[in-house]
Amino acid sequence: MQTSENSPKPPSHLSKPAKKWWKAVVEDYDLDAHHIHLLRLAAEALDRGTQAREIIDRDGMTFTDRFGCPRARPEVAVERDSRIAFARLVRELAIDAPAPDAPRPPRTADYAGRR
Repeated sequence: MQTSENSPKPPSHLSKPAKKWWKAVVEDYDLDAHHIHLLRLAAEALDRGTQAREIIDRDGMTFTDRFGCPRARPEVAVERDSRIAFARLVRELAIDAPAPDAPRPPRTADYAGRR
């Protein structure tokens, strides 16, 4: 665990909730320098997903294109990608659960269960 005197400060561009999460992670985990970079990316992904969610809440998930067809707003993809990035970075930092003894085995079957 790091003390508050020597713990890295959250980047100034992060939102208040992301800064709070950053501080909690830094206080609870012993992070190396490369982990701090991953933590920054995770906090940015958290913020980006929140920004996209706010736009979706305000404007809806779809819009009508010039041909009258409904289309997904670009923010839907931004939110999805940010969630995936955040989850992967948290997993990479191993801050959500104890690290497994061995890496995940490669997938040997496709989604339908066929080999």
